[in-house]
Amino acid sequence: MLAAALGLALTLTGCSAAGGTSGGGVQEGFVSGDGTITQVAPDEREPAPDITGPVVGGGEPVSLADHRGEVVVLNVWASWCAPCRAEARDLVEAAAQTGGTAQFIGLNAKEDNPSAEEAYLRAFEVSYPSLDDPTGELQLRFADNLPPAAIPSTLVIDREGRVAARVLGTISAATLVALVTDVAEGR
Repeated sequence: MLAAALGLALTLTGCSAAGGTSGGGVQEGFVSGDGTITQVAPDEREPAPDITGPVVGGGEPVSLADHRGEVVVLNVWASWCAPCRAEARDLVEAAAQTGGTAQFIGLNAKEDNPSAEEAYLRAFEVSYPSLDDPTGELQLRFADNLPPAAIPSTLVIDREGRVAARVLGTISAATLVALVTDVAEGR
């Protein structure tokens, strides 16, 4: 089932690199992924960096370390990113389908427009927290691991705090649920 879902995701995902003006929250020359999925065998996984940061919209800071012992889905997004908007409902659906199996955390990267960030979360009814990373510093902490090198990118982190899978570009709910299930089952 996972192979079929992954194949379908690779076929249907068509992200393109896009640039934009620097005004209005659009990021000049951002890199969007092509849907590439990388899975890491349990014995080859590297620890994810312990990132902590403020949450979009306020509230207590969120830390990956607070979720050791849980599978974590970390999704890198920005409100100005069209592929991010395209996958937002799938992420919300996957979070609902995985219930208590995984903790979802967003990482709002390279954006410094609180109004746009909060509007994005409201528009797509995102209920899980999103770290605010306007400089991209938190995203860069993954550089020595399996970096989320595109916007959007999604990482699945295992219960031991190691990066188990990465998707560069958009992901469907079905593919993400399959990845979370594999990681939760120790694969």
